[in-house]
Order: sequence, then C-alpha cells, then structure tokens
Amino acid sequence: MKYWQNPSDTAAFEHSRLLTAHYAKSFYISARMLPADRRWAAYALYGFCRYADNLIDNPRSRSSAELIEEAQRLQREIEVAWRTGESEHPIVKPLIVVARKYGIPMKYPLELLKGVQMDIEIRRYETFEDLYLFCYRVAGVVGLMMTHILGYKDEEAFEHAEKLGVAMQLTNILRDIKEDKNMGRIYLPREELLRFGVSENDIFEENMTDRFRRMMKFQVQRAHAYYEDADIGIAMLEKKSQFAIYSASKIYRSILLKIEARHYNPFLGRVFLPQINKIGILLREIFRTRVPSFPGRLFGLNPAE
Repeated sequence: MKYWQNPSDTAAFEHSRLLTAHYAKSFYISARMLPADRRWAAYALYGFCRYADNLIDNPRSRSSAELIEEAQRLQREIEVAWRTGESEHPIVKPLIVVARKYGIPMKYPLELLKGVQMDIEIRRYETFEDLYLFCYRVAGVVGLMMTHILGYKDEEAFEHAEKLGVAMQLTNILRDIKEDKNMGRIYLPREELLRFGVSENDIFEENMTDRFRRMMKFQVQRAHAYYEDADIGIAMLEKKSQFAIYSASKIYRSILLKIEARHYNPFLGRVFLPQINKIGILLREIFRTRVPSFPGRLFGLNPAE
C-alpha cells in the first residue's frame, strides 16, 4: 500500500492536496508532474507551510500574543509527533508520515515556525544578517525539506537549496514593499537604507528618488546572485525532479526582471507573472531536463541555456 493511501491518513493527505491546489496553482501543476510518491510528499510539505504562513497572512482579529501562542501550540504538536510518529492534527499528520519516509529533521519545521513568530514580533531589521535569518527560517528551510523529498546526488545540494529559498524570499520582499509598508512593515535592513541615504519616510511616502533606485538596484542584484548560487545545486537533484526547481527558480527570477523593467520602482503596484507564462516556463523545463534532444526553440527556449 502506498503511504498516502493508508486509510487512516488519506483524508489528511487529500486536505494537503486541496490546500496546494487552492493556494499554489503553478506549484500544484509542477507537483503533478513528479513521481507519485514525491508528489504526495510535496503536497504534505506545502500544506504545512501554507498552514503556518496563514497563521499571520490570513487577516484575523487575534492579538500578536494569541498568534504566537497558536504557533507555539503547533510547535509542541510537531515535537510530540516526531517523538511518537503519529498526530491527529490534520496538517501535522501527513507531514510526520513524509518526514519519516524521507528523513526530514524536526529542526526544519520548527525553524519555519520560529520564522512565523519573527514575522509577528519584528517589523524592522537592522542588518542583512538579521534579515537573512528570517529568510532562512521562512523559506530556506523549505528548500532543505524539499531537497529531502526530491532526492539528491550530492550533499552539497542542501547548501544551494537554502540559497534558493533565501533568493525567493528576498524577491517576495522586493515585490511587496508597497503592501508591507501599508501594514507598517519594512523588511529592508536599516543599515542598508542608511548607506544609500534612504529614510523610512521615503518608503512610507513613496518617494522614488535616485538614491532609492540605487538601493533597489543593489537589492535586486544581490537576489540575482543568490539565484545564480542556487542554480548550481539543482543539477545535484535527482534527474526526474530537476524540472520542478528549475521552473520555480525561473518563475521567481522573472519577478526580479519585471521590477527591473519598472526601473526598480516598487510603488507602481505589485508585479506578477501571468499563469500562462508560469505554465510555459514549467513546460520548457520539463522538456529541457527530461528530453535533452527536444528542440527547445519550439517553446521559445534557447537550447544552449
């Protein structure tokens, strides 16, 4: 019997699948192309990550203290589940099954919950080192967990997977500057704002000065560097899984290109990649990684890429 078909677990795995289909349409399409055992594991992992994110992303009337308490209850449930190998929590239940099958350490989901608590308690970051810790916790560890699920040929893949998660979170931060400041949050490190002569008022008042543009260009270039580092590790994954991470990297990096095309102005509205473009990238990567001799130009892909 397949692990996701165990009668006591099927409802929980189906719940994770539905969460993935609802919240992450392009990821859902990508996951469906994976071998079945890795596909259902990806659903379980995404379901947990989405549930954790929704503790703060979904608008609710709970106080910060109540949200932190909720995250801590989930943390305690994970600790017990890792020790006992079972849980009746609808999100932790499939996660623990997958964690045991693929050897995912307990520290990773716990780090993610620490990141959730950081997002509840912290509205400013002093240095990039401080911000990196946040990015590692909410996104880098996701890359590490996915590496366990997708399979790897070299342990070095984990180092690069962390960098991809950080690159994606930095991209989210640069994309969402306008939305975040409307909620009183500024993720860009104060130290770097000061270095470029940008004040917090410039962000709150949407002053797109030359200094602000130079600061944004620096941030975008750093994110690109993390993607370049991360791409080295994708080739270290199992061949049948590589397309999923190549496509995720290129989809997110396209957001950076759109920010550049707007002359680094984050106040013109949230940039996004249309679903048809995401599917196009996914299809190109499937053919590029699985059918090397396929003429990629038919999909607008440079065969030498």
